[in-house]
Amino acid sequence: MSMTMTEKILAAHAGLEEVHAGDLIEARLDLVLGNDVTTPVAVDVFEKAGFEWVFDRDRIAIVLDHYTPCKDIKSAQLCKRARDFARKHQITHFYDVGQVGIEHALLPEKGLVAPGETVIGADSHTCTYGALGAFSTGVGSTDMAAGMASGTNWFKVPSAIKVVLTGKLPPMVSGKDVMLHLIGLIGVDGALYRSLEFTGEGVSALSMDDRFTIANMAIEAGGKNGIFPVDEKTVEYVSGRVKRPYTVYAADPDAVYERTITIDLNTLEPTVALPHLPSNTRTVGEVLGLPIDQVVIGSCTNGRISDMRIAADILRERKVAEGVRCIVIPATQEIYMECLREGLAEIFIQAGCAFSTPTCGPCLGGHMGCMCEGERAVSTTNRNFVGRMGHVKSEVILASPAVAAASAVRGCIADPRTLE
Repeated sequence: MSMTMTEKILAAHAGLEEVHAGDLIEARLDLVLGNDVTTPVAVDVFEKAGFEWVFDRDRIAIVLDHYTPCKDIKSAQLCKRARDFARKHQITHFYDVGQVGIEHALLPEKGLVAPGETVIGADSHTCTYGALGAFSTGVGSTDMAAGMASGTNWFKVPSAIKVVLTGKLPPMVSGKDVMLHLIGLIGVDGALYRSLEFTGEGVSALSMDDRFTIANMAIEAGGKNGIFPVDEKTVEYVSGRVKRPYTVYAADPDAVYERTITIDLNTLEPTVALPHLPSNTRTVGEVLGLPIDQVVIGSCTNGRISDMRIAADILRERKVAEGVRCIVIPATQEIYMECLREGLAEIFIQAGCAFSTPTCGPCLGGHMGCMCEGERAVSTTNRNFVGRMGHVKSEVILASPAVAAASAVRGCIADPRTLE
């Protein structure tokens, strides 16, 4: 019988000829991921269960990115718990302050995920790696512990939604706008425990950074995973990064999908998500002039070098508006270095931005940008729930780097296409 791309990957990792939506399977894992928030909980479960060793120290990644550099004593204790475990089990891919990056940008950059692989991570945005044609999904810390011990995990095979992309994105419109548009169409539960499978001739016009952004936010529509076909851009990206053989899977032409959604990229406009849901979307033209207090440019969604370049192009020879705080956070050390090499860091600083070492900090209201009551931020992050970035009476508006940078200059929601 025919299978979707996700079904083919899961079947191969379960040692089965075929699987279909609703099947319960046990699948082999290629990588297990945790961070400074979720790893300590997984370590507690691991040790309480009596496990004495990990299944493969080369196929576990622990990234200290959420509250680092440590903001307080509690976060320091969490990091120490993760460090001690990584040291005890000689975890190969352990990333601490100075070598760290935001996990979902760092792992692809390091070549730790390849097409056709199966990855779980104790972080909901692990679905990012679907941009590489991998099946990747977020799990709880208990599943992370079991994965570290056994190298396997059970899954309910998800049904799939086919998202057909046509055309090409206009200037100042990016992958973030594509995904906000899609979430606005189907809602935050529109893909609940389903695979979002992106296809169509429009895929070839998207950069890898656009694809990472789109896959990253599959969970914001409730998706189990988001996944893209492997094409020349994918192969070019993993070339030189991935040092091992990998398998490319493609959906069968007659694969069964629960529904099909078509998006014409040519027609999209810069889009934002107003508080307090990623599905509360508007085109930027509908909310021009809404005043703001803070702008955050970065995160696992939009902290890559193309995002930095877009923001810098807008901020070059301009100033952040009086009364607005603009925080720019490259997603990895390598991206940070590239910002220095290209002079982007200088542009940000001269514009009046705070330019930070890689951290998830402000995205989850951890540090480096918490808001107080009544404040409003434009952010390139992925969630705008109540209290997400600080006080429960603060507000977060999700946007692309272009909209965020333009808004920082204007001091209110602004259209990057119309800056003077």
